[in-house]
Amino acid sequence: MGETVQWVNVKFGCASPAATDWIGVFSPAKFNGSTCSPESGPEEDQSPLLCTAPIKFQYANYSTANYVKTGNGSLKLRLINQRADFAFALFSGGLTNPVLLAISNTISFLNPKAPVYPRLSQGKLWNEMTVTWTSGYNIDEAIPVVKWGPEEQEEMAFLSPAGTLTFSRNSMCGSPARTVGWRDPGFVHTSFLKDLWPNTKYRYKVGHRLLNGSYVWGPVYVFQASPYPGQDSLQRVIIFGDLGKAERDGSNEYSNYQPGSLNTTDRLVEDLDNIDIVLHIGDLSYANGYLSEWDQFTSQIEPIASRVPYMVASGNHERDWPNTGSFYKNMDSGGECGVLAETMFYVPAKDRAKFWYATDYGMFHFCIADSEHDWREGTDQYKFIEECLATADRQKQPWLIFIAHRVLGYSSDSWYAEEGSFEEPMGRESLQKLWQRYKVDLAFYGHVHSYERTCPIYENNCVSSERSSYSGTYNATIHVVAGGGGSHLSDFTTLQTSWSFFKDYDFGFVKLTAFNHSTLLFEYKKSRDGKVYDQFWIHRDYRDILGCDTIGSCPSTTLAS
Repeated sequence: MGETVQWVNVKFGCASPAATDWIGVFSPAKFNGSTCSPESGPEEDQSPLLCTAPIKFQYANYSTANYVKTGNGSLKLRLINQRADFAFALFSGGLTNPVLLAISNTISFLNPKAPVYPRLSQGKLWNEMTVTWTSGYNIDEAIPVVKWGPEEQEEMAFLSPAGTLTFSRNSMCGSPARTVGWRDPGFVHTSFLKDLWPNTKYRYKVGHRLLNGSYVWGPVYVFQASPYPGQDSLQRVIIFGDLGKAERDGSNEYSNYQPGSLNTTDRLVEDLDNIDIVLHIGDLSYANGYLSEWDQFTSQIEPIASRVPYMVASGNHERDWPNTGSFYKNMDSGGECGVLAETMFYVPAKDRAKFWYATDYGMFHFCIADSEHDWREGTDQYKFIEECLATADRQKQPWLIFIAHRVLGYSSDSWYAEEGSFEEPMGRESLQKLWQRYKVDLAFYGHVHSYERTCPIYENNCVSSERSSYSGTYNATIHVVAGGGGSHLSDFTTLQTSWSFFKDYDFGFVKLTAFNHSTLLFEYKKSRDGKVYDQFWIHRDYRDILGCDTIGSCPSTTLAS
């Protein structure tokens, strides 16, 4: 098979066929098809309860309607390169009581160890881009490198080294990640491309220098370097949360509940020439302890992440596990406890185990919080948030954006409404004075799988009734839930609140377009068609940020002349 993706046709037969027969895809091809009892309960260890979790699975009659009558069938399956060979197995007994009937011959990609799925991220400096990718090569058999250079030059003249990370089963905190869901993650490499010229396009390819001096290369990609902080140019930002992944061949997988994922991905790919940077604000892959699904996720977003910076935040499905330092004691990460997200993606944080960081893009200053660690006043994260907001140079970067996965602001989600606070418990109580003091324009959240926009709001009160255009003196932060990237939709409460200006029970994403230092366009687009369903403008000059806000918060003055 080829290097990264291949469709294969699997044919099979059974003497006693049943509608519940199914085909499992396994990699490596040698697997344990016995059943294993769950360790963490039905929400973490899912059917089929095999001792080796399949990569994916599909019912035998999915594309052969007469399978039960004839006993013969076929499936067309899409495989991605995952550093090992593949085998297919036929099971009876359904997903709950699987009985292994037959195993196929094995197949493999031409080079299972090939470098795959590059993903860009902004570095700690404005003129730095990081490239992260996955391979099967450890440093004792090949040296990871990136070959790159300005697009206008015929040759890619620069060769930059990369660091290499991996982890073991013992790094996982619980089941299924530590048991049936474990799969060797291979090796994750990150290179830092430095001293980039602003807005310049560069070509690059990731690869490895083998011990014999030859190279193994991936495809050539192109990215555009970030603008200088404060640079006045057209800048376009995509924001969403809770994307997940899905199989393009219709197969099933563990935690298979992200029906909008492919639509969102496809809309972004279609519009990629009009996108400069993406912020995926938590709940990335929904692998939930089935590690092979991180390969699927990075493969799915590769057409986007290989061309524009793909910045991520930490969510409950990346981090949460009891007694591991997360703020919440649930089992939403499936035993991953942050290890996968912290290894598979680079973020410019001081400590990636504490997934909060700041990043600049031209006229934007982003403060990305980690809602899976305590954010309340007096904590390290609270100090970071205040410092991040306070150090924004609003003359050069007028658009100040706060981001967190859980809704630390306002939401009409039914569960939040039942709690009575319309927010993550203890969410905004410590933070709202910071948002107001430092005049945060927009706050974005995921976690709730829908879209919602508030009025400019402070302490539960709208300070402006305007809906489509905001101009002049800053008044208060507009809060946006953009968690409809792909996961199953969340219900709104039937209670009507005065501060909720727009709600949409559908999959979608937000696009911000900064035209200059005074004009910002906000658009909410549905993933089904990419059309705009909610929008507003902000027109604001620097003097509007310097002065009093509309609730009477003014800079200190003196009577001295």
